[in-house]
Amino acid sequence: MGVIQFKNVGKVFGPKESGFVALKDINLEIADKEFVAIVGPSGCGKTTCLRLVAGFDNPTDGAVMVDGTPIKRPGPNRAVVFQQFALFPWKSVYDNIDIGLRNLNVPKAERQSRIAAILNLMNLEPYAEHFPHQLSGGMQQRVAIARAYVLDPDVLLMDEPFGALDAQTRVVMQEELVRLARKNPRTVLFITHAVEEAVYLADRVVIMTRAPGRIKEVLDIASIRKAEDWDSHEKIEDVMDLESFVHLRTQIWRSLREEKADQHA
Repeated sequence: MGVIQFKNVGKVFGPKESGFVALKDINLEIADKEFVAIVGPSGCGKTTCLRLVAGFDNPTDGAVMVDGTPIKRPGPNRAVVFQQFALFPWKSVYDNIDIGLRNLNVPKAERQSRIAAILNLMNLEPYAEHFPHQLSGGMQQRVAIARAYVLDPDVLLMDEPFGALDAQTRVVMQEELVRLARKNPRTVLFITHAVEEAVYLADRVVIMTRAPGRIKEVLDIASIRKAEDWDSHEKIEDVMDLESFVHLRTQIWRSLREEKADQHA
């Protein structure tokens, strides 16, 4: 299971009475194997939410839990994919994927089996002995995602994982992640500045207010995707042309624009 819960969560950086209030009164539940994207103005606390689930930070108020257990520190049931690929340049693709399994003391035979499966799933088999400098940015991020998935985590945390990629590669990786999420689902918390990316990938999109970050609105994408069979379209541009997609994208942009206007009022 991988149920994430935010219960009355607040986060203050610095002294509680006078520090920077990043988050306030966050209440959210993410179901097992649900893909949730968070969007919002810069500085609204999107990445702070992810860091709380990862266990890199602790809330000032309230609790963040996975399957009812408060999160106090990082754990193997939660894997993180960052914007920067964070691959070890002196290790091959195979060894980069293997390192997390080694740290968990997974037996060699099981490591080999799991790595072979993820290489196949991610179409990385021809590149197993390549080094990061021999790969494009998109391929390096594919390796980073494979390294997270091979750990078989309940929860996958993705902090703008495609933000460093060029536009064309980003689209390819979005299509790849949709394919992967449908074939091998995990509970995913996905942070992004890109509205179209959020609508295309997520089951629900959480819109946050400007700081102090609160949840302004939560949009259900999955029911619309299912009703209109978005997954029957192979290419992202075909989905983005759909009237329902355009409507959702516009709704989110208007909500974000309101936050920007309030900030400068």
